[in-house]
Parts: sequence; C-alpha cells; structure tokens
Amino acid sequence: MQLEELADTFEMLGDWEERYRYLIDLGRKLPPLPESEHTEANKVRGCMSQVWMTAQADPGPPLKLRFRGDSDAHIVKGLIAVLFILYSDRSPREILDTDIGGAFARLGLEGHLTMNRRNGFYAMVERIRNIAAAAVPESATSSS
Repeated sequence: MQLEELADTFEMLGDWEERYRYLIDLGRKLPPLPESEHTEANKVRGCMSQVWMTAQADPGPPLKLRFRGDSDAHIVKGLIAVLFILYSDRSPREILDTDIGGAFARLGLEGHLTMNRRNGFYAMVERIRNIAAAAVPESATSSS
C-alpha cells in the first residue's frame, strides 16, 4: 500500500470516527515487536505514549530499510503503521527525500490529531530519518 491508496481509503471512509477505527485496525495488523526489543535504546523520545522502533537493513542493491515498532496506545500504533507504509522497504535516500508533511496533509491528519500526538508523530518521523541518515552510504552523503 502506498500513500495514494491510503489517502483514497481515508477519503472513502468519510468521517473521522471511521478513520480512527481504520488507524487502530492498521496498528493491530503490525507484526508483534518482541519484548526483547522494548528497550530504552529502541524507545522514541518525544512521544507521550510508549513507542519503540527498530530497523532492519536488506542489503540489496539497493539497500532498503524495513521498520518494526510498537506502542502502548492504539491510535499511536496506527500512526506507526502509517509511517511504515510510507517508509518501509525504501532506500535510505528515498526515506530522506519523502515529504512527510505533504503526506500528513494529504491524509488529513493535521486537523484531527492532538498537539501531543502530532508532536509524537514527528518524533517518530525524526527517529526513522535518523536511522535512514545513518544508513546512507558515505559516497551518497558527501555529494549532497
């Protein structure tokens, strides 16, 4: 599933109560994150809820990152699922080039999340971007 497909589904659902239910369903479909990965090192800072994220690199070529995560809050877990739809199985460069603000607006999330959830969402984005930046090959970072 890509951004357009996700946005079309959101539009089809109509009201935000249905969209929240859909977000929660997306979160429920995330593969479980083993308890052993619920560590301080994997914890996302800046979220009101507990959030953990890890990444696995598929060497490729090109190198692609796959993310896994969990939260103790249902809607936040759904937001994690949205981020993974947008970012997983992408190269570090594709991740860094993704216009997450545009995607956030396209999905209509801006006006329907509390300030705390919005801040947490962007904290998760920052974590993903940091992982991607660390995975960019040296030759790719020196030319930019």
